[in-house]
Amino acid sequence: MGRNLYILAATLGALSLLSIVLSFTNVAQQPGSPGDASLWRMTSIALLCVALIVTLLGVLSSLFEQAERRHSIDRQQKRRRRSE
Repeated sequence: MGRNLYILAATLGALSLLSIVLSFTNVAQQPGSPGDASLWRMTSIALLCVALIVTLLGVLSSLFEQAERRHSIDRQQKRRRRSE
């Protein structure tokens, strides 16, 4: 699950980068384009914050999975020692 969260965070980060680039170009001033430069910057900041939160969740998920694996390995080793 951690890997999926990393992929989601990378996608959101790329969209955030695209939004910030669009805010500095003249695309925001073209007729028919959505909003102005401040809207693109706000969108970029919001996407970046969500990407950072998803990254944190991915890291925590990976840490808990690793701790669970180590706990199960230790439990199996203790069972083997008792049976010998």
